[in-house]
Amino acid sequence: MSEKLVVIPTYNEKENIEAILTYVLTMEGDFHVLVVEDNSPDGTADIVKSLIKKYPDRLFIEERKGKLGLGTAYIHGFKWALNRQYDYIFEMDADFSHNPDDLHRLLDACESGADVAIGSRYVGNVIRVVNWPMGRVMMSYYASKYVRFVTGLKITDSTAGFICYRRKVLETIWFDRIKFIGYAFQIEMKLTASKLGFNVVEVPIVFTDRTVGTSKMTKGIFREAVLGVIKLRFKKILPVPSNKN
Repeated sequence: MSEKLVVIPTYNEKENIEAILTYVLTMEGDFHVLVVEDNSPDGTADIVKSLIKKYPDRLFIEERKGKLGLGTAYIHGFKWALNRQYDYIFEMDADFSHNPDDLHRLLDACESGADVAIGSRYVGNVIRVVNWPMGRVMMSYYASKYVRFVTGLKITDSTAGFICYRRKVLETIWFDRIKFIGYAFQIEMKLTASKLGFNVVEVPIVFTDRTVGTSKMTKGIFREAVLGVIKLRFKKILPVPSNKN
């Protein structure tokens, strides 16, 4: 059986974390979960640790010293997974904006030949977003069009954060050269995988904005994405050297 790990970064997610972990860990498919916890002052880590007692072989936590950014949290999780025998590694939010049931659909895409499967809000030019104000929907939708125009990346939802990677993709990406930490991180990972020749596909999903907790989106994260795309346009993509990750 293929080993599957869902990486969930957290910062102040006490309202959501028990529910999302319980949902994923009681689903069919024997998914494992790694929570990368950035020293949340609201007690998120304590909730995770209490659940580890119930799921000791499938739920894990890595605690960091502070809020170090989404991109570094995922890379931390990727390295953790590569040091173990996981075949498929997922990115997923803690707040139910990504429907955990769609993990199976992303997995099916990779088992059917994709190297990277993206849970896409915009594939087919159909917007599948619930509970966002129209201004934010348009900003996100046209940001992805901007990314395609500047970089040539053939993906309609370049900032999507619901993803399944085959192990071989993460083994090939040179993490030391992934420089962005917010939405630009998501763009950089997709562009890197694509330029390295991996088969990147989009799977249509419905994205539902969080109903509890606080969004981590900031003007700085958005600015990084806009300006970072220009840098990515000229970035030289190289595979990881031997023993570098």
